[in-house]
Amino acid sequence: MNKELANLEKEVERLTTKIELLKKEIGKIIIGQEETIEQLLITFLAGGHALLEGVPGLAKTLMIRTLSDAIDLKFRRIQFTPDLMPSDIIGTEILEEDHSTGKKFFEFNKGPIFSNIILADEINRTPPKTQAALLEAMQEFEVTFSGKTYKLDKPFFILATQNPIEQSGTFPLPEAQQDRFLLYIKIGYPTEQEETSILKSTTCSVKTKVNSVISGEEIVRLQQLVRELPISDDLISYVSKIVRATRPETSSNDFVKEWVSWGAGPRAGQAMILTAKARALSQKRLAVTKEDIDAVAYPVLRHRVIVNFKAEAARITSDEVTKDLLKNIAV
Repeated sequence: MNKELANLEKEVERLTTKIELLKKEIGKIIIGQEETIEQLLITFLAGGHALLEGVPGLAKTLMIRTLSDAIDLKFRRIQFTPDLMPSDIIGTEILEEDHSTGKKFFEFNKGPIFSNIILADEINRTPPKTQAALLEAMQEFEVTFSGKTYKLDKPFFILATQNPIEQSGTFPLPEAQQDRFLLYIKIGYPTEQEETSILKSTTCSVKTKVNSVISGEEIVRLQQLVRELPISDDLISYVSKIVRATRPETSSNDFVKEWVSWGAGPRAGQAMILTAKARALSQKRLAVTKEDIDAVAYPVLRHRVIVNFKAEAARITSDEVTKDLLKNIAV
């Protein structure tokens, strides 16, 4: 038993060291944005998908491309546009001919969804019909076309970006689809020092090479280790209290009753526990703490707690609801 534990500790040490190397490789290209990068890596370790929101020019696309360069996996970028069709994502049947017999037949030509890392760039620029083409892949990790189901390669991640300030020509994601994203990550402006470094490094002729430092098999193993990580019953109860307190009809929190229209479902609690475990493992810890849960609560609940019209008029966001809940709920 002691030998098995020692081997497990060695494996955890080796794999978590790879996460540190991954951060360093991303840091070669992306200046600052440590919190965003950490949340992206948490998404990978928890085996989910992430929605990134930020104004133009904050390197959302570059960040995801750099992350994929540092991981030995297949990467495809899909630029979402108003005329994009579901078949442009999933694939379509094409008419083929058997040259030996002359017989014609239809063959499924796989689309870009059949990769490991999918960058769904500006996902809110395409109509709901095309957005919905991602739903089955995100939840069941498979694609059904013409009555036949095709399994997707694992690990499989969809990292979607959207611009919060443009309204014309955009189609907001339905709440049910937003719920499929494990984390909703908001990217802020860089600090003055970071912006100076960005201007200096991006306007010269020096090209930085990003090396692949971790494989798909190692990512899958890390995902298994995340699920095996222990969490106390007290912390599970704490997560349950937070999620249940977001629902106005059952909450005893006055802030929620006044400002929230719809609370989070059970998927929010699952996401909070998994991402808290992933955060602990990424920091080389083998147990979850309250700080892990508090840190992931914001990106987990951001798109699952829907504030009412009165809150929108008063500029009260779901993040402020989460802040109030974490202040008033004890372990």
